[in-house]
Amino acid sequence: MTLPDKRAAGVRRRPTMRLSTRIALAVGVLVPLLVIAAGTLVVRWATADVTHRQDAALRQRADHLAPDARALLRAVENDRENAVRARENKLLDGALDLGVRIELPGGPVSAGPQPPPDVPLPDARRRGPVTVRADGKAWRMVTRPLGAGRGGGSTLRVFQPTSETDARTALLRRRVLVVAAFAVPISALAGLAVGAGATRSLRALRRRAAAIEPDDDARPDVHLPSGVAEVDDLGRTLAAVLGRYDAQTARTREALETARAFAATVDHELRGPLTGIRTDLDVLAAYPDLTSAERAEILGDVTAGQERILSLLASLRALAQGDLADGQSFERVDLGELAHEAARDARMRHPDADVAVSAPQEIRVDGLRPGLRLLLDNLIGNALVHGRGPDGAASIRIGVDVDPDGARIRVDDDGPGIPVERRDEVFERFRRGPDSPGAGLGLTLVAQQVALHRGHVAVGTAPPGPGTRIEVRLPLRRPDEPAGGTGGIRHDWLIREPAETTQRR
Repeated sequence: MTLPDKRAAGVRRRPTMRLSTRIALAVGVLVPLLVIAAGTLVVRWATADVTHRQDAALRQRADHLAPDARALLRAVENDRENAVRARENKLLDGALDLGVRIELPGGPVSAGPQPPPDVPLPDARRRGPVTVRADGKAWRMVTRPLGAGRGGGSTLRVFQPTSETDARTALLRRRVLVVAAFAVPISALAGLAVGAGATRSLRALRRRAAAIEPDDDARPDVHLPSGVAEVDDLGRTLAAVLGRYDAQTARTREALETARAFAATVDHELRGPLTGIRTDLDVLAAYPDLTSAERAEILGDVTAGQERILSLLASLRALAQGDLADGQSFERVDLGELAHEAARDARMRHPDADVAVSAPQEIRVDGLRPGLRLLLDNLIGNALVHGRGPDGAASIRIGVDVDPDGARIRVDDDGPGIPVERRDEVFERFRRGPDSPGAGLGLTLVAQQVALHRGHVAVGTAPPGPGTRIEVRLPLRRPDEPAGGTGGIRHDWLIREPAETTQRR
């Protein structure tokens, strides 16, 4: 089993469910629970309210019956039989639907609905309403002391059945349960509708994302504002990810094209020098009796061919690296310091040349230090080769300054100058003069680095003339980059045909 298979076997897949279904289930469960919870509170509050009113009425009735009960107690204590019967009838008539029980010296007198005589009752000292239960029934009871008699303390107890209140409470509970039962399907359907509406923008985003095709420049935007914050955040994130993916895909494609172009260009451009070297070597092998001067001339041609090959390979490599470069490695670079370094190295290679630098102040730009150094080296090298005066002396003047448009690099020479009609051609690949020892890529590399740094380059006449001035302008700060980091920058210097690489602006 391969590693991905092991991972797949070790990870348990979670069951999938649509978001709208999850919302419907959540609402279908939550709403009935809320109905039951709210109904339970309502039932409790309603029951407590009814009980409170009944208890208030029960107290009032007990206080109303207490005087008749005391009168009955006095009649019993005085043994007035006729008075006892009259007082008892009056008390029971006043009780109506209530249950009454009076503890008298001769025994209890009771009438109306109440617990059986053998049911223990709460302490008579508890005056407040209490509940008495027996045989599945319940009564609310209020106690009123009647005072001490011959037989001890007498008590009036008034009872009221709770059956009506219990029936109302049970009916209310049943109605709550019925409402909860109806709420289950209704809330589930409502949740499904709400979930479908809430996920409509997600489904639209998924359809747009699924319709994306690779290398489709005319594809629609994956993110369209939906008014749902989470969906819009997801859409913007997806659009940003796709933008980075497109940029990386483009860079990968450019790298492949650059590699192919590099191989094809090397094959094409090296064929001539290698063939010439092979011919010279064949001549040396076929004619061993050549004179020293002839042999030296042939060896010079071989050396020149070898140097041209090395120069061509180095230039092509630099051109390919420029096509693959981006702005991620930019840093603050002092152009004056870099110009002095390039001039010092040029004087070491060409001791007879006069290379002067004028950089009166520190000028820092955002850029690639190796790329800017390559730009200066090639500008100076081009001037040393093509900018010598009529006496053969090379006088190169490098100026670095700043103006409102940005940093400026000027390289002047005393050569014959470049005709105006040919100034558009000097930045093309392999554009070299008949006496040029290079590969014809020096100024192409300059144009490439200028483009990478979002500047511009132009060819003019060096004062007082007729020499050449090549002027480069660079922004002091790196401009804001679009998605991908190098949008708008050419990466095809090695890919395009030489006639298409003109860079003059």
